[in-house]
Amino acid sequence: MTQGHRIEDAVNDVCPWSGKPVSPDSLTLYKGAVVGFCNPGCRDKFDTALTHFEGALNQQADHGG
Repeated sequence: MTQGHRIEDAVNDVCPWSGKPVSPDSLTLYKGAVVGFCNPGCRDKFDTALTHFEGALNQQADHGG
């Protein structure tokens, strides 16, 4: 998840979950932007939430919602 991502490119300085400073081993890409988290657990929680939200939106679209 951190492949090719640099902490200098992160759009945030603090983790959106914890408010702690971002860590270079806890970066992900979201809508073309590098987003930082304080630890891999927070990063993974974000990625999991996105997967669930996107799945729900896709399911709603498939059913004409």
